[in-house]
Amino acid sequence: MKKSLAILGGAGAIGRALTKAALSENWHVTVLDLRKTVDTYPVPEGADVKYIDLFDEQLMASTVEALGNLNGFVNAAGFTSSMKPIQNIELDEINEVIQGNLVGAFTVTKLILPKLKAKQGAIVNIASGLAQYARPNFGPYAAAKAGLISLTKTLALEVAPDVRVNAVAPSAIDTDFIRGGAGRNKADQLDIDFNMVAEMTPLKRAATPEDVVGPILFLLSDASQYMTGQVLWVNGGSYMP
Repeated sequence: MKKSLAILGGAGAIGRALTKAALSENWHVTVLDLRKTVDTYPVPEGADVKYIDLFDEQLMASTVEALGNLNGFVNAAGFTSSMKPIQNIELDEINEVIQGNLVGAFTVTKLILPKLKAKQGAIVNIASGLAQYARPNFGPYAAAKAGLISLTKTLALEVAPDVRVNAVAPSAIDTDFIRGGAGRNKADQLDIDFNMVAEMTPLKRAATPEDVVGPILFLLSDASQYMTGQVLWVNGGSYMP
């Protein structure tokens, strides 16, 4: 029997790569994402799609209600804003980034937990290296992802032994998401020199979505059945918390 996986933000670059890999491993995959994002970035053939908006609580509830029981849930949703120092960021910008990266994940996770407990499933949250390795001009996003790591650890304690909860925290990946364009915001908001990123990384290249998929699948699998509340840092050795 196929295992069932729901991917929040599944039409983004990491989500699409994960969907493709999970389908190849015989998972039944349901992608949860904005209609706009799915229309722009079609998901791999074989995946189901349900529309969701992390700024619409009623839609979040009805979408999750329509899901069956799950073996796995991956939170790959999120976006950043344009690069600015904190003193130049308006409150509505901060609220939008926190809602899209932390509050929305909290809400969907709360709704989806009963469907995971039924199958003793696993949750994997996609955080960011910026949660640990501070850089200027990413304040709201870094704060949201640090909050997501804290949420991961707290939830792991609260739902054990029924559900395992872990996180993967990648470094910068050259995707439409990192440029703010996978869904809610337009692309090219961030000015990141990925050649410089590669030069500063011991493995001498920037990360790809596929680099993140392997650790996610590991944390969803029985191979990690004694792991919960942990963070896997996927960064080519660029920092070592």
